[in-house]
Amino acid sequence: MIQAQTSSAFQSVDPMIGTGPEGHTFPGATVPFGMVQLSPDTQIRPFKQSYKWAAGYRYEDTTILGFSHTHFSGAGHSDLGDFLVQPIAGDVRLEPGEIDTPGSGYRSRFHHETEKAEPGYYAVTLDDYAVRAELTATTRVGVHRYTFPADKTAHLLLDMRSSIYNYTGKVLWSSIRLRADGTVTGMRETRGWAPARQLYFAMRFSQPLAGHELYDREPLPQEYKGFATPGTSPADTQAIMGRGLIGVFDFGELEQPLVVKVAISPVSEDGAIANLDAEVSGFDFDAVREQARQAWEKELSVVDIKADPAMRKSLYTALYHALMAPSVAMDEDGRYRGPDYQVHKAEGFNFVSAFSLWDTYRAEQPLMTLIEPPSRTTDVVRSLLVSQKESPFGILPIWQFQGLETWCMIGYHAVPEIADAYMKGVGNFDAKEALDAMVASATYAPYGHLGEYMKLGYVPVDNDGEAASKTVEYAFDDWTISRMARKLGRMDVADTFEKRAENWRNVFNTQTGFLQPKKADGSFREPFDPAQAGAQSGFTEGNSWQYSWYQPQDEAGLIRLLGGDQKLVDKLDAMFDAKVDPKRYADVEDIAGMIGQYIHGNEPSHHLAYLYDYAGQPWRSQERLKQIVDSQYRPAPDGLVGNDDLGQMSAWLLFTAFGFYPVAPGTNEYVIGRPFVEEATLHLPNGKQFHMVTDNLSGTNRYVGKVMLNGKPLTRSYLRHEEIMAGGELHFVMSAVPNKTWATSPEARPFSQSIADKAGESR
Repeated sequence: MIQAQTSSAFQSVDPMIGTGPEGHTFPGATVPFGMVQLSPDTQIRPFKQSYKWAAGYRYEDTTILGFSHTHFSGAGHSDLGDFLVQPIAGDVRLEPGEIDTPGSGYRSRFHHETEKAEPGYYAVTLDDYAVRAELTATTRVGVHRYTFPADKTAHLLLDMRSSIYNYTGKVLWSSIRLRADGTVTGMRETRGWAPARQLYFAMRFSQPLAGHELYDREPLPQEYKGFATPGTSPADTQAIMGRGLIGVFDFGELEQPLVVKVAISPVSEDGAIANLDAEVSGFDFDAVREQARQAWEKELSVVDIKADPAMRKSLYTALYHALMAPSVAMDEDGRYRGPDYQVHKAEGFNFVSAFSLWDTYRAEQPLMTLIEPPSRTTDVVRSLLVSQKESPFGILPIWQFQGLETWCMIGYHAVPEIADAYMKGVGNFDAKEALDAMVASATYAPYGHLGEYMKLGYVPVDNDGEAASKTVEYAFDDWTISRMARKLGRMDVADTFEKRAENWRNVFNTQTGFLQPKKADGSFREPFDPAQAGAQSGFTEGNSWQYSWYQPQDEAGLIRLLGGDQKLVDKLDAMFDAKVDPKRYADVEDIAGMIGQYIHGNEPSHHLAYLYDYAGQPWRSQERLKQIVDSQYRPAPDGLVGNDDLGQMSAWLLFTAFGFYPVAPGTNEYVIGRPFVEEATLHLPNGKQFHMVTDNLSGTNRYVGKVMLNGKPLTRSYLRHEEIMAGGELHFVMSAVPNKTWATSPEARPFSQSIADKAGESR
């Protein structure tokens, strides 16, 4: 077993990793899969300048606007930043002010030396106010503690206008109400990424209010203002509605810290109050912080890792990031708001949302099936299924948060997440109902030119600038439907979708050896440049160099089309070794972390280093994986080269460090790469343990000399899911020279439709 290292798993997490240029993570306080993510916002920019601030915080910034209660961890688009509060000592200013002009607004300067970030806790000193701010959280409640200077009046400003990815008119409506018992409640509706999203809050203070002011500073022309409400000034108005609301709550000079607790609800103000009462009954900040710490220590203990300190910190932080989403999206009584915008109640499961499915089906959710209890997968699948029932379109979520659909990205990737869970026997859900929902999503003609895909066998590029990407992603999703249908005995469905799974071939040009956009008349679009990316390229956040290998279900078929194993190897080498001017992709979002034409900062590349295994040259995968890990991850704010995408980048690193990766979810197989840890133990949800141990791990020993499973030589380059879940030991012996005889034969290679299904095998 692994011997204790100098720091615990909890102490090894650094929430600052990824808060730099491209990671889009936040450093604030949350609990595992929590609905509240309470974190500082450093800049709110106009919409077209917002991409870099998708998480609200960037490490290089020097001022803090305040602390808002909802964020995404590593998203490539964004929204949220709900209910921003800022503690103010002394004079109150109602506008944020300019970064370069201290005192021009309510924002405050800060220094990283005063920041402390750990799972479930964040603290910083706001220099302009000499206020020490501390944050912690429960699932639905954010808890703040502010220590003010004793000689200045204490205030808390609530800016209901502030929103990540901001633009004029984003706030459709909002309200603030001061109730008789001192509880502040309210809501806002925004026309953001998820249109007409409503969120409610309830706020209580540990100190009595000395006064308050409620303002409506709506900047838009108001042709009709209605009649005045009771009250002659902001100070004697108890409730206010509008689109530019600010609340200021006054406490006089305080001799002890002010504790503020804020609950959120997707349903109602009363729901928020009930969440507050259920989760944080008093004002004991330290008790809530300890509760959050214990929750994280429990979750992080699912893996024991022995590695060099830098790698260990990166890995435990990756695990921390992977355990944030999909997050709880319901009140404590089970009520939630569905994609039909109506209120529903979850019975027998937790409704979760924040489904970045284009990203997370690849490795994030497969990781959860290994380390989380089956109830977690039950929550995920049943949330997807009720969303399909409640959807006005009758399809599974595409990119959903807080129960609402955004229509972001492509594919119907809820399908492989459900199929992967079913094929592994994980989770408690109705498989027939699930298959029907999957088929409904895959046959809804109005979505993403699916009608043309079903008619032609591909998405034509004539009217769709992402046509080639859609075709191959649909084909993989279709294959997972066929797998699940066959296991259920639905042979008609299985045969239909297995045939559709071969549609990737319809956009593969054997003359060029690349995936190429095809027109409705059956001809490939010319001229063709495999390096072209961006709008109308035919590809989604990438180009043909990344997407030509996207047929995880049939890599053997690709090898045959290319002309043999070595042709695939040569093509992969050409991609990794290409000389590329990064400026060419400067205007294409999410293209980052380039190694030649390989783009680790975006998900279509994530399985590519493992494809050498399919060509019988696993030592080449081992070389490329070291190249990627060494250049793309490090334990620093700029330690993620691309968006973490709600845990996908982190899950990739975890799997890769353990020595295997789920190239094709639904196969129940993991392709073996090479390890980056001396030892790791997965504490499996069934009570067993799977232990990975590595001999001779060093910078020069980058190759796998031999692999043993439970003491016996492993002669194939993949593991089966059931082998991991049975517990045991995977033993790597590293070497400075490649082993060119290990796992080279076709039968030793990972699953592929062409060599398994077509041969009638049951793998």
